[in-house]
Amino acid sequence: MTPVLPVILCGGSGTRLWPLSRSGFPKQFLVLSGDDSNQSLFQQAINRIYTVANNEISVGKAIIVTNEEHRFLALDQLRELKNGAQSIEATLLLEPTGRNTAPALTLAALYAQELGSSSEDPILVVTPADQTVTNPASFTKALVQSIAIAKEGAIAILGITPTAPETGYGYIKVRGAASGNGYTVERFVEKPNEATAKQYLQEGGYFWNGGMFVLKASVWLAALKEFRADILGITETAWLAKIEDHSGDATFIRPDKKVFETIPSESIDYAVIEKCPGSRFPIKMVELDAGWNDLGAWDAVWQVGKQDAQGNVSHGDALITNSKNSLIHASSRLVSAVGVENLIIIETADAVLVADRKNSQDVKNIVSQLEAQKREEKSLHRKVSRPWGWYDSVDEGERFKVKRIQVKPGASLSLQMHHHRAEHWIVVKGTAEITNGDQVIVLTENQSTYIPQGQTHRLANPGKTPLEIIEVQSGSYLGEDDIVRFEDTYGRS
Repeated sequence: MTPVLPVILCGGSGTRLWPLSRSGFPKQFLVLSGDDSNQSLFQQAINRIYTVANNEISVGKAIIVTNEEHRFLALDQLRELKNGAQSIEATLLLEPTGRNTAPALTLAALYAQELGSSSEDPILVVTPADQTVTNPASFTKALVQSIAIAKEGAIAILGITPTAPETGYGYIKVRGAASGNGYTVERFVEKPNEATAKQYLQEGGYFWNGGMFVLKASVWLAALKEFRADILGITETAWLAKIEDHSGDATFIRPDKKVFETIPSESIDYAVIEKCPGSRFPIKMVELDAGWNDLGAWDAVWQVGKQDAQGNVSHGDALITNSKNSLIHASSRLVSAVGVENLIIIETADAVLVADRKNSQDVKNIVSQLEAQKREEKSLHRKVSRPWGWYDSVDEGERFKVKRIQVKPGASLSLQMHHHRAEHWIVVKGTAEITNGDQVIVLTENQSTYIPQGQTHRLANPGKTPLEIIEVQSGSYLGEDDIVRFEDTYGRS
């Protein structure tokens, strides 16, 4: 059997898909592709790799490289997935800070080598977490071919069949005709201007670089040692000082933070892949014609969505009349569009985006303005996911804030205290176990309690159904950073 390990690179913030994608809940965790699976891009990325399992290929435990902030988002979505009747297991490698994809893959390769026996050199199937394909069968076929190439010691890269003179992608130039061993890669070229991109399509032999690689863990580490020994050396040092902990059935591995922060920030392509043609590291390309899209902007989401007879794509509670070729995404209320054409309209509970489709790449400029103004809408939705559940800030004004809070069965918030606010809690559903200073009480539906300013407290759900409460905060400062944690199940104290 050929051992294969999925490596899902789960970083990035997806700023061009604001206001749905935010740094606290980026695009890879969103359901965007318009298929019937109702799965996020992250979940689709994992499932696609498991389809290659057959009598000759075994797919092992997935390796998810993500950051500390998103670990529980990834974990929750992993637990929703199934590989046949079995849950998909994964180890989460947590980057203390983003250093681009080369260090991320290096962490995965070091971990893979630790997993394997002395006779095993696992093949890594490396993919970003934020892409979609419309033809899964074609993807599986290309991936199986790539695994066969990697088994022989070469690096396989998936090259996307170009459908337009795109200027937002790098290109792969191949030489000669394809064989069972793929195309020979001649060189890589940077993102071209429009005239050059048109020339590439006319000439042929050029493919989009979608950032998907298949290679042995040992091959990556050897190539990195040759081309960027500095990245390898520092990453190895951070890895050797790693800390491992668990949350239920999940394994979290954290490289040393101070060392990791000193690693040069570099992509897989720049560090290694683009230097392979003509080197002692053979690199082959397998063509991928599977309706691939990286959903880099709202116009791309419109392209892959289910269009009606007038070319409109809608999601949620949307009413459309006399309109064409537009995307309307309603998250929390009714959105109506009358007599519009080629528009992007995205509604969330706290923000609305209206953009011309052809300018959808420029949404990043709005995000830059939000960052400059230090506005929360850049990072967080009104409804915020937490490892214990979520909270929704339903109203606020001078010296008060009202939240709706849901706590998962068996979960609890940290034992904490606030310097500047008091809180009233009203149970609306389920059972709440509340630590309030020296007292521990149990409240059920329609019962309430008061947490004085400066009082140590904790909220827990001892039941088997979700707990919901309404929290009313009052005080001189109501920011989320007014929390002193004394104990925390999720390693945040």
